[in-house]
Amino acid sequence: ISRLNIVSGMGSSIFSSPSSDLHPMDLLSRILPRNGEALAGVRMVQEGGARGVQFFSPAQALTFPSSQLFINCPLFPAEFSIVATVKVPETRMKRNEYLFTVVKEDANQLLLGLHFSKEKVHLIYQGSVGRERLSFKRIRLADNHWHSMVLAVSVTISWPKPFPSDLSTDGSRFHIGSRRKWKGLFSGLLRQLVLLPGSDATPRVCPSSNPSLVELSVPTILSNLPVKSQMNDVLLPPYETEVHVTLGSKPACTVAELGQLWFDTLKRGLFLCDGAYWHSMLQEKDRLDYVDDYQDLYTTSETLDIELFQIPSVGLFAAMAHRANKPGSAIYRWNQGHFQLYQNISTFKAQAWKQFTIGRKMFLAVSNSVGPVDGERELSVIYRWSNKRLKFVRYQTLETHSARDWESFHINNEAFLAVANHRTENGNHNIDSVVYKWNPGTKTFEVNQTISTSGAYDWEFFTVGPYHFLAVANAFDGTSTQTDSSVYIWLGGAFQLFQTIRTFGATDWEMFQIGNRVFLAVANGHMLCERGPSLYTINSTIYELDVTTKMFLKFQDIVTYSAVDWEFFSVLDEHFLVVANSYDGSSYSLNSVIYRWQGYEGFVPVHRLPTIGCSDWEFFTSAEGSYLMYSSAKAPLSKIFKLRIQ
Repeated sequence: ISRLNIVSGMGSSIFSSPSSDLHPMDLLSRILPRNGEALAGVRMVQEGGARGVQFFSPAQALTFPSSQLFINCPLFPAEFSIVATVKVPETRMKRNEYLFTVVKEDANQLLLGLHFSKEKVHLIYQGSVGRERLSFKRIRLADNHWHSMVLAVSVTISWPKPFPSDLSTDGSRFHIGSRRKWKGLFSGLLRQLVLLPGSDATPRVCPSSNPSLVELSVPTILSNLPVKSQMNDVLLPPYETEVHVTLGSKPACTVAELGQLWFDTLKRGLFLCDGAYWHSMLQEKDRLDYVDDYQDLYTTSETLDIELFQIPSVGLFAAMAHRANKPGSAIYRWNQGHFQLYQNISTFKAQAWKQFTIGRKMFLAVSNSVGPVDGERELSVIYRWSNKRLKFVRYQTLETHSARDWESFHINNEAFLAVANHRTENGNHNIDSVVYKWNPGTKTFEVNQTISTSGAYDWEFFTVGPYHFLAVANAFDGTSTQTDSSVYIWLGGAFQLFQTIRTFGATDWEMFQIGNRVFLAVANGHMLCERGPSLYTINSTIYELDVTTKMFLKFQDIVTYSAVDWEFFSVLDEHFLVVANSYDGSSYSLNSVIYRWQGYEGFVPVHRLPTIGCSDWEFFTSAEGSYLMYSSAKAPLSKIFKLRIQ
């Protein structure tokens, strides 16, 4: 544990006899929700046997007004201690990062702040003649280990630059992990941040049997960590206490009931009191108990994409994009709990299907990646559902260039269709992709806008409030897979660039929402290196829309193996992502992984499914239950798994 002592001003120090009446002010708990719900800009991480929070943005939710602490008097105490427990990787540490700041809002004036670099800790404050800085050298915190630090400010005669006794916090806010800006955002893990007015906190935390993780006041959600026995794999509670179990209706949960249990006889659930709220420990409810192998769907060719859709009064269908030209692609219909072949359609190395509706008409578009014969034009085809023939019939052809994907959407009651052109016939990957618009007069699609893309693989359309977005996954610019994929926003009747995001052989975007939070996940296929072999084991990334900065910011990296698809789905009140892992550099037989949303912890792996060259995942429900279906780009076999709900 590091103790940094500051002496200032005139008079005798009250630290000589610490008062037991002074209560620690837990700054970190004031920004963390007690019920464990997710918080924008923050993720909980467990490392080195302890939990901490990691900051991803200086979000408004990570601040609170100073008046919450200084109720009767706005003056910051002239004597105080700050206790912090941090863990900072050396490779991630910036030049100066803020642990917390107090900022006067109307003038954007820094009143007080604690920040540090790799070997220094600085206390910055607004003095009588301007900003003052106190620096402590040779304090090495950035070594990827947990450290606890006590900074104590006391009163003495000797120091010529006293800490002000009249520092007013009126109209200011505490900002945890930042200085209200991106610059200086704390990059490490923060476990404890406590302000102790008028007292030296050192006697309260020292000596300690675990000095790197001393606890003066740690948020409950970070302190409740199971202790693992060294003798066996049994998880033991960190302490023992006398436990009372209350039966019946919901009782009060106060400090007096801290650690006590309540069994809800109606809902058959066991709850633990944390002094303020009841937390569910065991509760009988339906949840995903993962999957059972349900159906092997043998196809005439390898399959690159699945499109699931419903036709009213007819049923559930799956359009399969087959690699082989003969007999082409196939449409299957769900019948008595299984998919059965319904219709074959001639295609040419089909890459994807897209179903959409305009008015009462239902359409199905296929992206063909080659022409019928070498040298002939590449034509992708739109089919229309015939209510008389109960089949899809050819409707319109559009010239495309190694098309990889179609995306359909409506804006202001107008229908659009976007194609991802991958490359020209002569191998140029820097090519325009096209957004088509439905002409109600001619009842055909016409070119509305062209957008420059680089080896485009996927389009993803989504809406946030009144705004419409279109994201493209760019995979290759002719020399490298390290290229920018782009997000466009609809303004003035056209899509305009909103943000670029560096990706690595991007093959898919998946947009999803959890509560009021908006996420965008990219599947990174591989990293093409100028020298040496390509890398297929790389991170795919989940981004979150930050309403303050109006940008998608990195939320979580997940290691994937030449990922080609993400699929988001929900079962009851739980949320999941499943990734299509296709290749690790030596084998196509890999596990694709289901991840479950865990709030602070982001998505965590919960189940692995054996796949062969997995190319696509789709989630669907029927009267018989809920299912996951995957296609293989390396075998003429697709598989259906049934989700086991218990």
